[in-house]
Amino acid sequence: MIAVLLLIMLPCRMVAAQERVAALLAAPAFPIDEMVLGGTHKVERVADGDTVTLASGRDVRMVGMQAPKLPLGRPGYAAWPLAQAAKAELERLVAGQTVTLYFGGRDMDRYGRWLAHLVRSDGLWLQAAMLEAGLARVYSFSDNRSGIAALLAAEARARAARRGIWAHPFYQVRTPKALEAEPQAFVDTFQIVRGVVDSTGDAGGRIFINFGGDWSTDFTAVIGRGARRRYGNAFRIESLRGTPIELRGWVTLKNGPSIDITHPEQIVYYPTDHGPEE
Repeated sequence: MIAVLLLIMLPCRMVAAQERVAALLAAPAFPIDEMVLGGTHKVERVADGDTVTLASGRDVRMVGMQAPKLPLGRPGYAAWPLAQAAKAELERLVAGQTVTLYFGGRDMDRYGRWLAHLVRSDGLWLQAAMLEAGLARVYSFSDNRSGIAALLAAEARARAARRGIWAHPFYQVRTPKALEAEPQAFVDTFQIVRGVVDSTGDAGGRIFINFGGDWSTDFTAVIGRGARRRYGNAFRIESLRGTPIELRGWVTLKNGPSIDITHPEQIVYYPTDHGPEE
């Protein structure tokens, strides 16, 4: 009986190992040349889909991604859809594991958490793994932009397969018209928006990207002065007109719905034959 059990278990273990190798080969290469080494640590516990606590007691916020949020003691804060699934997946990937931290920009937030990329001892880049699983979105900052191109590629594969959050209406990619129809419903939410640029304007050093003819009600993206410098001298505002783009950020209400663009990684160009996903 023992021999039979061993024969059954061995193929299962071989398949599991093959699946892990396949996942590693499919994952984007970790851009180590963009990073600063932050040491190796053991993960003690997982708070949610993008935050862990190390054995040292230090909390780490995984930069470059945003997993569905849990209340975590915040009164009146509702859990986002699939937040528990994201936490469970990260626990499966890192609980009790040893990880190496890499910093690609600002290394600490206002709460004292380290802002880092995590690479498991077997080489698995945890940010990319969560995005490939469809349990996070790419989420970058002007002072933390390293590795974003590779993470966008990982996200794109999950979206194409409609894995995890990409099959849920809460996370669907919006059109400008959807935001314009119910602007109050989207204020103070993080959204990905796809549309074709109608016109652009330049006022006081800020660039206005308009997706309709009525600036008082239509969706607009605003590239501030600091962000404009990050685009470099080669950037020409006129090149955006008539261009299909996808942008991501927090929605505010400035006349119509608006997203502030603080760094280039918030805007992605997509082919003209690939329309909005909503």
